[in-house]
Amino acid sequence: MRMKKFRLIGAALLSLSLSGCAGLLVGGTAVAVSVAHDRRTTGSVVDDQTIEFKLYDALNKKLPPGNRISVTSYNGAVLLTGETVSDAARWQAEEIARHLREPPVRMVHNELIVGSPVPLSVQSNDALLTTKVKTALFQINHISGFDPTRVKVVTSQAVVYLMGLVRMNEADATANVASQISGVRQVVTLFELMD
Repeated sequence: MRMKKFRLIGAALLSLSLSGCAGLLVGGTAVAVSVAHDRRTTGSVVDDQTIEFKLYDALNKKLPPGNRISVTSYNGAVLLTGETVSDAARWQAEEIARHLREPPVRMVHNELIVGSPVPLSVQSNDALLTTKVKTALFQINHISGFDPTRVKVVTSQAVVYLMGLVRMNEADATANVASQISGVRQVVTLFELMD
């Protein structure tokens, strides 16, 4: 049985490497990390996944219960969204993220809100809005070389956060498209601009 598990993990990693994805082994589980169209290096993509896993673990261990925190890392920039039980927990979450050293966190965008965790209906609406924005980005065809898969979209309480390594015209077009999606309350751009 153990040998079968290793063969399955090996086959998954081989298939990921052949499909333009990097494989990451976390706790004995293979995780797909797409790098085919990403402007980040493969190492940065893997570091971002590692940052997310480590921060989830650290936040669960160090914060009081009752928080609902999502962690998104892009090129070492961390976005914290969701709800915390107190202002002290909100700032403690940011400090935990800032002090992660391996891999290093370059900056933290603390968008946490103090309050009760939102109901499943709000979370479901956020997931739907994320899907709508990601789909709408494929309509941007007037920019040569634009690849919508390079934009990370995160939605929390109908606020859409956009992350990625993009050019100024790509950032403007992406924010414009996202702002036109019905139900989006606000668009926050956290892009790193390229020359």
